[in-house]
Formats: sequence, C-alpha cells, structure tokens
Amino acid sequence: MRLLTRIISAALATAFSAAGSAKEPAVISEIEMVDVKGGTFTMGLDESEAEHLFETPKHEVTLSDFRIGKYEVTQDLWEAVMGDNPSISKGDKLPVENISWNDIQLFIKKLNKLTGKKYRLPTEAEWEYAARGGTLSEGYAFIGGNEIDTTAWHFHNADKHTHQVGLLNPNELGIYDMGGNVSEWVQDWYGHYSEKPQKNPKGANKSETGKILRGGGFGNLPEYNKPGCRFVSNPNFKSQYIGFRLAE
Repeated sequence: MRLLTRIISAALATAFSAAGSAKEPAVISEIEMVDVKGGTFTMGLDESEAEHLFETPKHEVTLSDFRIGKYEVTQDLWEAVMGDNPSISKGDKLPVENISWNDIQLFIKKLNKLTGKKYRLPTEAEWEYAARGGTLSEGYAFIGGNEIDTTAWHFHNADKHTHQVGLLNPNELGIYDMGGNVSEWVQDWYGHYSEKPQKNPKGANKSETGKILRGGGFGNLPEYNKPGCRFVSNPNFKSQYIGFRLAE
C-alpha cells in the first residue's frame, strides 16, 4: 500500500510538473496595417526606364481595396509565431530575413490560426500600387520621395546591414521601408507583362523561373529602389537581403 501511494504521488508530481512547464500560447501583438483604396494605375516601366526588359511594358492595372503592412515583418513577430529567428542581423524590430517564400507560407498559416485573420502576401500589382502611393501618388522618382536617403536604406547609407523598421520617412500612404532595408517576397510567380489592361492580376499560374521580389534592399544601389523594379528567385531561396510584409 505504501509503495502504491509513492507511485501515485510520483505520477501526480510528474503530471503537475509537465502542466507547469507547458509552453504558453504565443501572444501576437496587433499588426499595423494600412488601408489602401483601390484604383487604376500604370504598372511597369518603359524600356528607357527599365533596368531589365522583364520590367516592361507599361500597362494599365485596376485593383480593388486591400490592406498592406505598415512595416516589414519584424523578427519579434516571426519568433512569436515560429519559435525561432533565422535572421543574420539580430534585433526584435529589425526586419526578419534569411527566409524563403515557402517559409513565409508556413508562417502565415500559423499566424492566421493564432489570430483568426486572413493574412497573406501582397500580389505584385498590389505591392507596386502601394509603393507608388496609390490614389495619393505624387509620382516620385523613388519609392516615397525624390531624395532616396530620406526613405530607404540602400548600398550607400545602410552600412551593410538592416535597420529598425520605420526609422526613415514613409511614402504617401504612410507605409515604411517599401524601398530599401530588405527586398520583399510577393505572392506571384514570375511572368511576362502583357500590354492589355488587367483587373486584380495574380501573376503567372506557375513559373520555372521563380517567385517575384519587390523593393531594393540594403545591399542594392539606389536605382533598384524605384517602384517598378522587379526581381525573381526560387521560392526556396534564402538571403539576408530578403524579407516580406503582410497583406489582407
């Protein structure tokens, strides 16, 4: 009887210990989003402006209303959701980087389960429209202004590393770091632009070339921080120069 009592006591102690050490559910702070009123804009560049031919031709795109992250996704948010931090440069309010497009899909799935929201990556068209300032666009040379040092961390001012999100000036919509800091994955597979007008385009159905990235990073020259610039990479690719922001 005494032995049985000891066994039961030990079992209860183990159970209470396990319960006490159980991991607390992640607490996700409110993610600041910017409401973007839909409209029609000219997407892409002409050959005299483009760094690459796949940024041409210019074409008319019409978008519905959507929401986009005020800031790039930060390391503290990533860690709260995923439980790790893959970034090369560490800091809670630095943009998370060194993550693939596929990694982001897992992050978003977990984030939506935790929050009950329907976050996603922005489409390429949504990203460019927001970068240009949407209906408030002033037609600046760079994203957010004509003086790039005031709006973007790039090759000449970033000192070879990322910076806390939101330190420089926002663009016309109040969105920070769309140019510079890190390039950003978007939802679309790479595809050639069409000259025909489009409504809420989603990109190619599939592409062996890869997924689209937008916005120059801290390692890019200033000219790659223009709103029409495109980049493409394999969805498994990871780099300290690449992060993302959310959309709804």
